[in-house]
Amino acid sequence: MTRRETWQEAMEESPKRDADFETMSGVPVDALYGPEDGEHPGQYPYTRGPYASMYRSKLWTMRMFAGFGTAEDTNMRFKDILRNGGDGLSTAFDLPTLYGRDSDDPESLGEVGKCGVAVDTLADMEDLFADINLGDVSTSMTINSPAAMLLAMYVAVAEKTGVERARLSGTIQNDILKEYQAQKEFIFPPRPSVRLITDMMRFCAADMPRWHTISVSGYHIREAGSTAAQELAFTVANGFAYVEAAMAAGLGVDEFAPRLSFFFNAHLDFFEEIGKYRAARRIWARWMKERYGAKSEKSMQMRFHTQTAGVSLTAQQPEVNIVRTAIEALAGVLGGTQSLHTNSMDEVLALPTEKAARIALRTQQVIAYETGVTNVADPLGGSHYVEWMTDEMERQAEEMFSHIDEMGSGSMLEGVYRGIEEGWFQGRIADAAYDFERKVSADRRVTVGVNRFTDAVGDEPLELLYIGPEVEERQLKRLDKVKGDRDQAAVESTLSIVAKAAAEPDTNLMPPILDAVRAYATVGEIVDTLGDVFGRWREDPAL
Repeated sequence: MTRRETWQEAMEESPKRDADFETMSGVPVDALYGPEDGEHPGQYPYTRGPYASMYRSKLWTMRMFAGFGTAEDTNMRFKDILRNGGDGLSTAFDLPTLYGRDSDDPESLGEVGKCGVAVDTLADMEDLFADINLGDVSTSMTINSPAAMLLAMYVAVAEKTGVERARLSGTIQNDILKEYQAQKEFIFPPRPSVRLITDMMRFCAADMPRWHTISVSGYHIREAGSTAAQELAFTVANGFAYVEAAMAAGLGVDEFAPRLSFFFNAHLDFFEEIGKYRAARRIWARWMKERYGAKSEKSMQMRFHTQTAGVSLTAQQPEVNIVRTAIEALAGVLGGTQSLHTNSMDEVLALPTEKAARIALRTQQVIAYETGVTNVADPLGGSHYVEWMTDEMERQAEEMFSHIDEMGSGSMLEGVYRGIEEGWFQGRIADAAYDFERKVSADRRVTVGVNRFTDAVGDEPLELLYIGPEVEERQLKRLDKVKGDRDQAAVESTLSIVAKAAAEPDTNLMPPILDAVRAYATVGEIVDTLGDVFGRWREDPAL
């Protein structure tokens, strides 16, 4: 069969959305446009999209990022998102939780519940998802160093509410390599941190077939100041590193690779972003097949979440951020994303209010239901500029892969380790960020409302979400009560088993961590237990 005939067969087998695939004027449109013998969506190397029908079958998941205050506060926001048409939950944790510190840790003072939800014990996770059926909703959790503890808590809540592990659907970010490169929320050294990830991959491959164990994240690399090509190259290189780590741990590539996902930024250069996404799919497919020996199509199909660029938002004239977000979201959709989060106009100033979050969700819904861009798979495919940009993104990325591979003497995993230890990634990102800021300062890069088109009068102040000190007080009381009610002997016993397992490289850490969570051990207690075995990581600054 020709490639068009193969694609047509896949199209006929795909479900169809209940929608009229026609223009606003009533002109019917086909699912695909392009040459008969060219690459089609859903065909290797998936430049045009991982699925034959793309959004004709199913729209992307509209996943709104939410988390603030106590678990009870965020639970109410989750329910508001679901009532307003969101079909996936994305959980933001506060800084103490991200760093594996409990709310009563002296270093947590003033940060509890501020930039996300505070989660110390299983009791908080129970409150976070109270009256939400975990078997029916897809959940994403943005957590990295303590990811194993938070996943264990999620599994334990499912157990308590009668939801089998096999029904749980979602993603845990769990991308520790980019923490050393960009976001800096690391705890342990790189190698034991990656061991934790491979333990989670083995656990989920066996028990949680619908769960994505890693969301390899370029988003934070871009937010730290990288170029689009660096975001692409460093993210996909980290993906290759995790593949090599999992294979070294004894997993077959097709056992775990179908559950790897990616997370990219959607920035303002519209066509550059679209080319980046298309190049990422093509690179991933080729390397997985040719270098790592994947046989399953699902191992070669890159699936990714997209979030609009937080760093593109401005405090000046914040309503203009709605426009920026809409353009960035449209780039993500035209680039073929599988899920999408749109930032709220006020996020540069504070956590979003309900009104601002609702406008951000409505932005996605307008793109999905009013613009017509979902009627055709890869509608920009064949554009000379888009195809050139896709090739250029791939070319730049391959140059960086060659350098990383050389640093690792033929191993992408070792190359990434060495690049982190020597500050190579950090240095490249810092150089790119400095170059961009110089262009803004010199007025060579226009930022509306900042260095051009500024208003003579001040902006009208927005109504912002305020997290007061009473949130921290409530969380500390909650934690104190949990500690007082729990079986302390059980906590100590389970933590000692975690320590013993950490010292045995061939022992999977997930089962003992799950037992510790069930005993209501805190995130900080489990992290400290692991830190006594693994050590703590201190970065040497790149000069």
